[in-house]
Amino acid sequence: MSEKSNLRLIILGILIFSLMATLISRLYFLQVMTGDEYRAAAANNTVREVVEPAVRGLILDQAGRPLVSNRTSIVVTIDRQELKQQAISGDQVIKRLAKILGKSPESIRERLMSCGTENAPKPPICWNGSTYQAVPVATDIDPQTALTIMEKRSEYAGVTAKLTAVREYSGPFDVNAAHILGYLGPVTEEQLTAQAGSDAYDRLRRTDAIGRSGLEQYYDEQLRGTPSVTTLEVDTSGQITATLDQKPAVSGDYLVSTIDANLQAVVEKQLVAAVQRAQGQGYPGDSGAAVVVDVRNGQVLAMASYPTYDPSIWVGGVTPKQYKSLIKSDSLASNATQGLFAPGSTYKVVSTAAAGEQGYSLYSDYKCPKNVKLGTQVFRNYESAAYGDISLARALEVSCNTVFYGLADRMWEAAGGNDATRDSADPIADTASRFGFGTPTGIDSPGESAGRVAGRGFKVQNWEAKRDTWCKNAISGYPDTRKTDPKLADYFTALDKENCADGFRWREGDALNAAIGQGDTVVTPLQMAMAYSAIANGGTVYEPRLIKAVVGSDGIVINRIEPSIKSTLDLPKSTIKFLKNSLPGVTTDGSGKTPFLGFPLNQIPVASKTGSAQVTGDKVSTSWFASYAPANKPRYAIVMMVTQGGTGSQTSGPSVRKIYESLFGIKGKNVNPNRSVLVDGKPSKSLPTIRPDGTPVAPKGKMSGVTTASGSD
Repeated sequence: MSEKSNLRLIILGILIFSLMATLISRLYFLQVMTGDEYRAAAANNTVREVVEPAVRGLILDQAGRPLVSNRTSIVVTIDRQELKQQAISGDQVIKRLAKILGKSPESIRERLMSCGTENAPKPPICWNGSTYQAVPVATDIDPQTALTIMEKRSEYAGVTAKLTAVREYSGPFDVNAAHILGYLGPVTEEQLTAQAGSDAYDRLRRTDAIGRSGLEQYYDEQLRGTPSVTTLEVDTSGQITATLDQKPAVSGDYLVSTIDANLQAVVEKQLVAAVQRAQGQGYPGDSGAAVVVDVRNGQVLAMASYPTYDPSIWVGGVTPKQYKSLIKSDSLASNATQGLFAPGSTYKVVSTAAAGEQGYSLYSDYKCPKNVKLGTQVFRNYESAAYGDISLARALEVSCNTVFYGLADRMWEAAGGNDATRDSADPIADTASRFGFGTPTGIDSPGESAGRVAGRGFKVQNWEAKRDTWCKNAISGYPDTRKTDPKLADYFTALDKENCADGFRWREGDALNAAIGQGDTVVTPLQMAMAYSAIANGGTVYEPRLIKAVVGSDGIVINRIEPSIKSTLDLPKSTIKFLKNSLPGVTTDGSGKTPFLGFPLNQIPVASKTGSAQVTGDKVSTSWFASYAPANKPRYAIVMMVTQGGTGSQTSGPSVRKIYESLFGIKGKNVNPNRSVLVDGKPSKSLPTIRPDGTPVAPKGKMSGVTTASGSD
């Protein structure tokens, strides 16, 4: 044999050996190293899950009345596996079903398409669940139609009509409470990704409806319960060969809220009345909020936001047209917890407390001129005229801006004036933080706004965020604006040069505006309610609560939620005493007097502070009325505001009075707790009883089915 032949044989042998070695290595890797993984994958290919969600827990008011419940609906479903066994994939079945349901065959076919497949519509129209799970194609079917379908099984192969629970938001006394309760929506891709790899049987699945706002979202895990999961074994052709496991559903827990449905109905009605009152005075009155808090524990008894929406439109999936309308109306966000508004004169309690702590006498007289001029800028009184020398208590009563301008100016000068550094004293901002402004209240509701406190800290943060833009504009000189208005361009350029160089400085004008709740300060109505609650109870800033207990559907208490303290005012007792002694005078002899004329203040004294917060541009001021009562033994704090509503006294005040009348059972000058909208005339300390079948029991004591006469104008 030639040398060439030998060489070929050697090369061929090496090649064969290499191939065999590679094959053996690969087989070893597949069978030994990753054998368990592939066997598990193969097993999973033969196992499918059918999931039925648990009945969602109820949300009750403090007296046990269902605010959110479940109603029974007849739902028509189609088993796609059985449908495939029919001629032409069950096309005739779909056509017959469409006719009896009054739908188009195409609309049913869209419901049967798996999400993500070719030509499939978007969720919630397409099906996001298991291939082996019956697909719902119609809800709220009348019983006769359902009976016809079930009787003619041969004509409706794979079609079933069954009863199922559907979320219902039909609160007692026609309450809306949409922003408190929230709504349900499909599970998101982000949520599914976050639990990737989990094999827990109660994990989220694409077919789940979960809370998307309000209590439905915050307490979703408790309300959702655990689903029924049936594990099926299927062969390679997709046929079910065995049932491997069945886990029964466990109903969701109940939430017992702090809300009183009867009071909530009154507050919602009175907020709408305040908005309409503003409009009747010629103001836009475009939005608003109202909050009622128990000052002794921070429980929210009622909370309303305007405009609002009907939460039931989300049941079964909101249409694009409905969603567009919701966005356009600005009704999805809660003005009470998410809206940010300049507080105006309601903020003067903060400035008063700061002045007292800085050593300024709370009992001396201060000048109340018509206006104060600083450089070229004039700072005027808004709600009051010139009163000469008046006490600080009287300044609160008549809401004299210039008294607070003077105090703020003196505190600013004492901190260094124009020569102050970033670390210099900032008494009003520091005191505001103690009241809870500038940070979330901690309410058990998602998406709460933190607000903003005007002060040295904010000025520095704002400068750092905008400095580059200001410096860039200062150099460019606004070329586009300069083409049409050179003077305006010069003004903008000069302003940006100043801001670029030292926009972090806390200036005299900043300090004066901050003292009366103007400038950069913005708060939520809930923050304001908690601040006035802290004054009322002697200095405790509670975390507001919407839920007082989580109870199983069997009635067993799972978690009783106790009051939680966020902070304390940490002010001298003399300062809190001064505020508590001064604020009732606002209602008897000051800017809050008019809406409470004829009210039995000798029996139920009301501490209050009005506010008319000015806003930029040509918008009308925001109407505020902050209060608590009885002033001599505080129980409730009520805050109401209406954007572009004018004065606090004329717009919000009358509605706040009506709410107090409903709370205390007031008619004319007669006070009768038996007329209160609250059961037994006070917030319930006990929890409602839940029967073993899950039915809440009506509370003992007075149970009014309608709001009192004092609940309306």
